[in-house]
Amino acid sequence: MKTFTAASDTGNLTRRNVLTGAAALTASALALPRGAMALSSGASQQLVTAAVNDINKVIASGKSERAMYGDFQRIFVRYSDLNYISFYSLGSAARGASKAQMRAYTQAFSGYVSRKYGRRFREFIGGKIEVKGARPVKNWIEVDTVAILRGSAPFDVTFFVSDKSGKHKFFNLFIADVNMLLTERTEIGAMLDRRGGNIDALIQDLKRA
Repeated sequence: MKTFTAASDTGNLTRRNVLTGAAALTASALALPRGAMALSSGASQQLVTAAVNDINKVIASGKSERAMYGDFQRIFVRYSDLNYISFYSLGSAARGASKAQMRAYTQAFSGYVSRKYGRRFREFIGGKIEVKGARPVKNWIEVDTVAILRGSAPFDVTFFVSDKSGKHKFFNLFIADVNMLLTERTEIGAMLDRRGGNIDALIQDLKRA
């Protein structure tokens, strides 16, 4: 990167040198991968802490199962990179889907996955999730939490956070050893195969699943 140089023995900088140096600094910053300056362990842990607080509130709310699922869907939409998770779960079929199909699929998928994982979180009633810490891994942040339940041993719940969406969002979730991204890609792929690759049929089935 070009450095500033002195314009005279007095050490004063010329306007041209200042502008040249500023331009070089800006170009260097823009050349960095997106997220290299913004993604942080602190912000990632804050995101997950907020999500966990909301999950704990739902767990302790005493609401009906249906009401809980609605709350879990709102949490999922708010804190996750829903577009990325939906696209990944649909696999290669996502590249051939129309924009309208992807919008409909993303909406149906968010309800489906919220109900599915909401059932897991309902198992935490009487317990809670605690955030333990965060660490950078490759180009994302892993935030470690632990589920503390009544009558059973604690187990890990890990959130994977990135800022590729423009904001800190979690894009994957490990509950114990269950990898959400890989699990959903496998299961959605099997569901799509049973429907002969018909995305519209899959969307309708996800709404009822």
